[in-house]
Amino acid sequence: MSKQATNPGKRVLQGICGAVLLGLIIYVVTREPRRPALPKWQFEEELLGKATEQAESHERVTADVALIRGLLKEDLSNRVFDFPLVVAAVSGKKVLPVAGRKSRERVSAAITAVMDRLLVEMNAEDSPIRSLRRINEGSRFFEAGLLEGLERTEGISCGIPPTREGAAQRSGYPDLRITDEATGDVYYLDPKLMERGSSTSSLRTFYFEPKDNTLKITEDATHLLLGIEHDGNAGKWEFLGYQLVDLSGLKVRLKAEFQASNRDLYREPSVLEKRESAGKDGGG
Repeated sequence: MSKQATNPGKRVLQGICGAVLLGLIIYVVTREPRRPALPKWQFEEELLGKATEQAESHERVTADVALIRGLLKEDLSNRVFDFPLVVAAVSGKKVLPVAGRKSRERVSAAITAVMDRLLVEMNAEDSPIRSLRRINEGSRFFEAGLLEGLERTEGISCGIPPTREGAAQRSGYPDLRITDEATGDVYYLDPKLMERGSSTSSLRTFYFEPKDNTLKITEDATHLLLGIEHDGNAGKWEFLGYQLVDLSGLKVRLKAEFQASNRDLYREPSVLEKRESAGKDGGG
């Protein structure tokens, strides 16, 4: 066989070898490096992980300490804020004074008409409030009565204020949303029970906890509070009257406090001793 006849075969073989070699080089260069599964490597990796966790923990502690000290310096418990300013800051909405609103008389008249009927109902012998253990639980009956009565009032609509997410949420401020249909004016109404003579008390009775997604202030509106007075006669409460208040001039304070629930307090790792009373069965 001649030399010229063998050249094509050699060239094919050389091409194959070259392609294999090139593929091997590409594989070695581009593959993900393998970590040797050696005890020393694992030990160093664990040390690195622990060091990272300690650094992150130290950073969190430092940030928390700075925040706590900053809050204490602000002396928040003694500072006074305008309620409309608080609402604007957390919701971007305005608290509109009732003065000057064309719908004022209609909305006020609707609220007083419904409340006059409710006082009679809640003072009756079969009133559902008479069976309650705590008077504060009775506010929900006034809330429900106002909701139903105002919704039935001609020219007025009433409902539960939706949250930013659009959910109808009963808890949280405010309790009711009233609309004057002629003007489209919106009023927020929050009924509160109070004992007669306590209107000058410094005891905190109004709470507003701003939350992002569940915030119920979603419109520019007039904010009203309905203070419903009772005689303090537990179990036989008599409701004596009410006051309708415009909150556009309200001053509020922020109480800075650190809180914990029973679930937080009585965690198993923290309980040093736990004993049960012998009771009737274990008395011997």
